Amino acid sequence: MGLFLNQQDRRSELQEKIAADLQEKARQNSLREGAAMDGVDDIKYLEGTKQTTSLAWAWIVVVFLAIGVVLLFLM
Repeated sequence: MGLFLNQQDRRSELQEKIAADLQEKARQNSLREGAAMDGVDDIKYLEGTKQTTSLAWAWIVVVFLAIGVVLLFLM
């Protein structure tokens, strides 16, 4: 019985060590992801762009009309 308890103690110590290592790795990954998602790359991506104007719906209508004309021409 003593050997069995000793083996379980070792196993639980090993499980605790593995769990602690996994938690540390998860914490480091979350810190790394947090640093990577600071918005700097997003801001650089948006440089040189502008917001959609209130006439966006008109351009959508024009595109659909152009597609309709092309389809009628092909029929």
